[in-house]
Amino acid sequence: MTQKPIRHYCTYFDSNYLARGLVLHQSLEEHSEGDFRLYVLCLDDRTHEILTSLGKKTIVPIRLGEIEAWDADLLEAKKNRSRVEYYFTLSPILPLYVLEHFDCNLITYLDADLMFFSSPEAIFEELGDRSIFITEHRFPESLKHLEKYGRFNVQCQSFRRDETGLACLRRWREQCLEWCYDRLEDGKFADQKYLDEWASLYGEGLAVSKNPGIGVAPWNVGRYQLIKKNGYFFIDGKCRLVFYHFHGLKRVFWRYYRMGLSVYGAKLDFALAELYKEYAGRLKKFIGVERGGIDVRHGRKMFRIFLGGLKNRDLQFL
Repeated sequence: MTQKPIRHYCTYFDSNYLARGLVLHQSLEEHSEGDFRLYVLCLDDRTHEILTSLGKKTIVPIRLGEIEAWDADLLEAKKNRSRVEYYFTLSPILPLYVLEHFDCNLITYLDADLMFFSSPEAIFEELGDRSIFITEHRFPESLKHLEKYGRFNVQCQSFRRDETGLACLRRWREQCLEWCYDRLEDGKFADQKYLDEWASLYGEGLAVSKNPGIGVAPWNVGRYQLIKKNGYFFIDGKCRLVFYHFHGLKRVFWRYYRMGLSVYGAKLDFALAELYKEYAGRLKKFIGVERGGIDVRHGRKMFRIFLGGLKNRDLQFL
């Protein structure tokens, strides 16, 4: 039997997202078919301290200051954008940094709020020998208008350390450093809209996922029939769910969560509720490493989220 290569992944988060990041890592531990490394860009010192203390060889913490020292243009960009916009700016720079500083020929970026439910090898099977892998939003017809924000989602991307992969990352880096804001402007939106041109730029070097089990999220789950059978989740009864993107899920307090599904008109049926319960259960195990409960400074914000959840019937006890 051929041994699987070491898979290299990267993500970024701060201490408010620690539980999510640790659930992502745990799901990689459970479903990876071989050894892997998860390079984590720590957006605050507490995250770096906690991840380092875990002593896991599969987690490689990276301080934000290391990347800012390596790419001096980042600090200039930092002066003219919000925190979330600055985080978006980091999207192409983190995988480029990993490719140039570690023994890694292929890096896969993952959003921190993903959880794998089956083997990540499905990603690499679709990538094949190509240089870049990306996923579409796959909006249903009722949400096609949202494509103005981008046909593709920056949630799961692979880049090979070859001419095409590096050229893509370097071009994207320059674009994000020049303009990366949380608004629509002149055909641009954050770090995401730039991906729309990749098909024409990179042609056969680009793999666009066709696997319906890859990239399932609140904005497209409504177009599928999600079922749970023998402990596994399936899409339309045919293929295994590879990962789900728990975008918009907010813990209000204790085990009450605002789902973020109503924004996209998705209905919480039995299987989807089971999916969210499994994720929330795992979050609970790691929630102690976060600040926990309601931070008094954000109490009013959480109360508004709670009321909004009640109004939209989007609040669940998980």
